[in-house]
This record gives sequence, structure tokens and C-alpha cells, in this order.
Amino acid sequence: MEPSQTEQPPITELTKAQRRVLGVLVEKAFTTSDAYPLTLKALTSGCNQKSNRYPVVNYDEDDVAEVLDELRRLGLVAVIHTESGRTERYRHYLRRRFTFTEPQLAVMTELLLRGRQTLGELRTRASRMVSIDSLGQLRDELRGLQEMNYVQASGSLERRGVEVDHNLYPPSEAERIPAIAVAEAPSFPATASVETSATDSNPILAAPPLRELIQRVSLLEQALEQLRTDSRELREGQELFDREFRQLADRFDELRRDLGG
Repeated sequence: MEPSQTEQPPITELTKAQRRVLGVLVEKAFTTSDAYPLTLKALTSGCNQKSNRYPVVNYDEDDVAEVLDELRRLGLVAVIHTESGRTERYRHYLRRRFTFTEPQLAVMTELLLRGRQTLGELRTRASRMVSIDSLGQLRDELRGLQEMNYVQASGSLERRGVEVDHNLYPPSEAERIPAIAVAEAPSFPATASVETSATDSNPILAAPPLRELIQRVSLLEQALEQLRTDSRELREGQELFDREFRQLADRFDELRRDLGG
């Protein structure tokens, strides 16, 4: 019998292997519902796949089975017996253990599978599972997760280039996102106005131009980060298109074989 939610303490941390196994179960529940709940073999394959995972791992079925036992004790996973009784399958119970909205569940799943991401990357990836119409909607969902202490960020969610991550790391990992450094203009005393004479060939820059230069550098850094984010999103989109195209091609070949073509 699986433990009830009331018997379980709050979930505040998960190991690397627990995060990977749990993330795969939720992802596959969203994206391949016809094959869900998952067999141990399918779950192990999902943990080891090279796309949409970081870092890439190489678990065997014994590794995954051990983690499943841990997650069952936490009330996060249940075993399902098929009608034939020959194959055990596994499903997640995150909706029972957490008060996540569906977009929040998709967001947490992507963070469990890949860790730290920019908002643009996170929206693209989480939208594979649940529609997230805009960055504004994503920010609203992330604020809710921040209030519950399940998400951390490198700065204000309104800032371009801000990164977010889940907050379920155990103390041994101590994974924290460093805050984005904000360039601050140096302060000058009110009496430190600089006057330059006509004979001075190397006049010292006054405070206002220096502040303006710092602001311009900051804007250029933000623009560069946005270009990097756009490039990553395009690459992710291409990978998703290629994967779906291959799946369609495989299904077409199977259909043609079934029809004797």
C-alpha cells in the first residue's frame, strides 16, 4: 500500500537520481500518454536519453529500481500492475504531494531534467508539455513557485537574461544560482566637478559620461545574452522538429509494413 499524503513530510530536497527518475515520469505522462505509466525498461531508457537531459547519465535498471523504491517511500511514485499481471509499471504522484498548477508542474519537470535555464529556454521546453502563452504567464507561475520556495532565480524575473532553477538540491550539492552582477556607477562628491583648460591635452572624464558608458556596456551585455538565448531557442526548436519528424517517419514505416507495403 502506498503511504497517504498526510503521512508524508513536506518534500524539500531530492537527490540527483530521484530528480531524474521523477522528471522522466512526469515528462512522459505529458508527452507520451499512450505509453504511460512506464515500465522499468522504458523509464531507464528515458533517464538515459541524450535529448532534453542535463547531465546525460547511464543508469541501469537496478539503479532505477532502487530510486523508485526511495520515491515510493516519499509518496511520489506508485507501482501499477497491468491486467495481465506480468509487467509492473510506474506513475508519479506529484499532484498529490504538491499544489502545483499544470504549468508549474511542467516548469518544475524541466528544471528537474535540465537544471538552470533562462526564461526563454524554460518556456520553450515546458511548452512541450503544457501551453505557456507568454513570458508574462511564465513569470507569474515562477513567482508562485518562488513563494513556495521551490524555485530560485539569479535576479528579478523581469530582467533579461535572468536564470532560474529548482530549489530541491540537498545540502551536499549546495547548488545556488549566483546573482547577476549589476554594474553600479561610482559615486562622486558633489564638489568634485572637473574643469578642463584649453591647454590640457588629456582632460579627465567627468562623472556623467562615465555613468553613461557603464549603462551602455550593461545594455550591450543584455543584448548579447538575448542573442544567445534566441540562438539556443532556435536550436531547441530545430531539435524538437527533427525528433518529431523522425517519430512520424518511423510510424509511417510501421504503418506501411502493417499494410504489406
